[in-house]
Amino acid sequence: MIPLERFLELPAKEVAALVQASGQKVVAFPVNGTRRWFVLEHADKISGDFFSAYLDVSIQNHVHLCAMLFDHGIHTLLAPVFGRELMRRGDEYTKRVGMDGLVRTTTDRAYRDFFEQYNVRVRFYGDYYDVLKDTPFEYVLGALYEVMEATQRNTAHNLYFGVFADDAAETIARLSVEHYLAYNSIPDKNALIRAYYGEDLPPVSLFIGFDKFSVFDMPLLSNGEEDLYFSVSPSPYMTERQLRSILYDHLYLRRIPEPDYTQLSAEELDWLRTYYRARRDHALGVGKLKSNLWFPDIENAS
Repeated sequence: MIPLERFLELPAKEVAALVQASGQKVVAFPVNGTRRWFVLEHADKISGDFFSAYLDVSIQNHVHLCAMLFDHGIHTLLAPVFGRELMRRGDEYTKRVGMDGLVRTTTDRAYRDFFEQYNVRVRFYGDYYDVLKDTPFEYVLGALYEVMEATQRNTAHNLYFGVFADDAAETIARLSVEHYLAYNSIPDKNALIRAYYGEDLPPVSLFIGFDKFSVFDMPLLSNGEEDLYFSVSPSPYMTERQLRSILYDHLYLRRIPEPDYTQLSAEELDWLRTYYRARRDHALGVGKLKSNLWFPDIENAS
């Protein structure tokens, strides 16, 4: 096993080769904490149109993050954007951030250049059609179809934007009934994945979240074997070192089989006993509040 410090220093192409050699990776990466990050790091842009400046900077950051993951060997990204709670945030926020953000996947030069340069095929998943149809935001559907059509022949990477994918139970039930009526057979999981996502996809390999520990918006692709990671800082702060640390853990540390405890030495058992006893009051996922913001209590759990 390559040492971590050596792994952190490898050229990106070598890391990508190691990642790809372990199988095609599907990473769920909801970029969260963007408004917090924008206010903290781009305060100079707030004086004008907040929503426009926020989208400009957030899109540039998202392109940077996606490029970094693709450069490190990730084939498919699931990027949950928002769920139905968006429609309860008020008309201005819903339009200026949610709907305008979706439209800009087609119109924004940063996105368009990125899709072309990295040969990215863009798709959307979720109940966006049912939610937006017959609403003032129905026009957004045209933009989604446009970017999917424009990138449909790209083959190097997949980028799936999750839009209203927070409650897929009824959609999956409907797809099951439609399959049965069409083929007179109950669909298996792979058939449902094809119906829901538009193609075959392997299970999610990694989920990289931020804030309270929870996983979401990856219907049918979670099999309980995905590795879960949660950053302490908002997603836009992700660095190459953080990503490589996650990939190293995924590729090597979590693949090592557990030892036979009866074969551990007395010294190893003493260390393990001391470690666990010293931390029996602690649990990962417990947090604390500061300025009404939740933070993981990592000092208490270390």
